[in-house]
Amino acid sequence: MAVIIFVLVLWYGGLFFQSFFLHRYAAHQVFTMSKTMERITFILTWIFQGSSYLSAYGYGIMHRMHHAYTDTEQDPHSPSYDANMFAMMWKTKTIYQDINLERVDVDPRFTKNVPQWKAFDKFAGSRFSRILWITLYTLFFVFFATAWWQWLLLPVTFLMAPIHGVIINWFGHIYGYVNFKMKNTSKNLFRFDFLMMGEGYHNNHHKFASRANFGVKWYEVDMTYVIIRVLNAVGVIQLKPVAIKK
Repeated sequence: MAVIIFVLVLWYGGLFFQSFFLHRYAAHQVFTMSKTMERITFILTWIFQGSSYLSAYGYGIMHRMHHAYTDTEQDPHSPSYDANMFAMMWKTKTIYQDINLERVDVDPRFTKNVPQWKAFDKFAGSRFSRILWITLYTLFFVFFATAWWQWLLLPVTFLMAPIHGVIINWFGHIYGYVNFKMKNTSKNLFRFDFLMMGEGYHNNHHKFASRANFGVKWYEVDMTYVIIRVLNAVGVIQLKPVAIKK
């Protein structure tokens, strides 16, 4: 039972910070926060994403490129131009690293106001940091796994962020339903997104990219947005008025 709870905490904790910080803050800037809170959120993202930590800078820029070039050859991740999901994941990884390590020139429209903490990202994304987290996860399983099948979940803990990414960027462009006809293949994976905390409403998000709430229909509950509203109410963040509008 401890292993299941541990994996669920990593799944939803890492997913929340990917959606809340990397996606809605870094890429789309639907809310603002103080510099101190931004640094705290960098650290919390590292704690919950662990061995699969993603930089807000690399993620934010790459996601803006995805919106600008959706389902074209310039899209960093599109099922329309990749043979399979593993090829797409490898391509995404390569583009992400090139952006994050500033090995390629990026159009300034994609970099504007994207948060960057170079010193922290250098540590959090280092081989040392990733091996440290992998070691800690493995030790947890050594002490708390009670059945052989639980060990099958260990690789999931190592690759949590890429798994989250492929669910949306591959399956979210192949399977599901649409509320809005778009010039791309984006789809909503679930009518109630219990798995991806609102990220599964991908078609809605492509239609209203600057909207904080990814749900549109009454049954499309966006749990990340619910938490965002609470954080906004207590003053931790400040939602932009345009991001609240339907």
